[in-house]
Amino acid sequence: MTQKPAAFVAIILGCAVVLALAPLILPPFYVRVGQLMLYSAGLAVAWTILGGFAGYASFGHAAFIGVGAFAAGLVEERLTGLPPALLLPIGMLVGGLACAILSAAVAYPILRLRGTFFAIAMLGVCHVCAELNNNIDVLQGSLGLNFPAVAPAAWDPAVFFYELYLAAGVVVFLIAWQIQRSRFGAGLLSIREDEDTARMLGVPTERYKRIAFVASAVLTGLLGVIYAHSLGYITTDSVYRDDTNLSLIVYSLLGGMGTLFGPVIGAFMLVFITQVVLARLLDFHLFATGLLLVLLVLAAPGGVLGLVKSWKLRRRAAATAPAE
Repeated sequence: MTQKPAAFVAIILGCAVVLALAPLILPPFYVRVGQLMLYSAGLAVAWTILGGFAGYASFGHAAFIGVGAFAAGLVEERLTGLPPALLLPIGMLVGGLACAILSAAVAYPILRLRGTFFAIAMLGVCHVCAELNNNIDVLQGSLGLNFPAVAPAAWDPAVFFYELYLAAGVVVFLIAWQIQRSRFGAGLLSIREDEDTARMLGVPTERYKRIAFVASAVLTGLLGVIYAHSLGYITTDSVYRDDTNLSLIVYSLLGGMGTLFGPVIGAFMLVFITQVVLARLLDFHLFATGLLLVLLVLAAPGGVLGLVKSWKLRRRAAATAPAE
């Protein structure tokens, strides 16, 4: 039993090494698709710490992408004399801290809501942050921010950000895995299943929810900082995106809500379908994507992992059934 966590980490790191070598053989287009896959998977896993483990589905996590990106950009433009290698870590530190402060500030009032009320309130938080960015001149949301080039001169920027997204995604995944297997993770699961009963049994539900909320926000903000650097220039509209809010939920629904690998599978699937399979159907894109999602959810209400689990249970039942 003691070797299982080490074996799991070894498998994850082995997969990461394989993915890290992929740009050596992939065409440039697929390297960029890979960037989007890894970025989306990292965001989906960060979202699932709150939405999947605790059952508090957020419709406004793009707020933390935007806050992290703009906080980093505003600081970095005042530190242009520093080497590029230092700017990204400083930006990530500032962006993560800004998301921690914002999430801690709104956690107490907003986490008193549940279900649809919490989801809509988070959407409101996202829109409020976007409007503040647009209308407060010092935040430069309407003008936009330029980010310095941080990729080493010897690296193709697309490959550099691919590897950076991969490293960040592995870190987020391992953090989420540690949360899931901890006492804290068990507490989040009890909140998801029946919060009132969990509180009655002594689970510190309010504290656990706030910690999960802040952790999810900070990890999302750190990925937002990397995303902003990969774009090179951002405005309010490029980071506070409602389609991102929706996609984070869809990734978990497709892969398996509340699971660890489900959001990764869902993100990889949806990005591949939209960016590769349906790439040429620009006029038909949204309709085809929506139709495909409806069909997938109807065919597998528990997501891909739920479908696999049901298939294994049926196969096991058939194997153990007495022969006539």
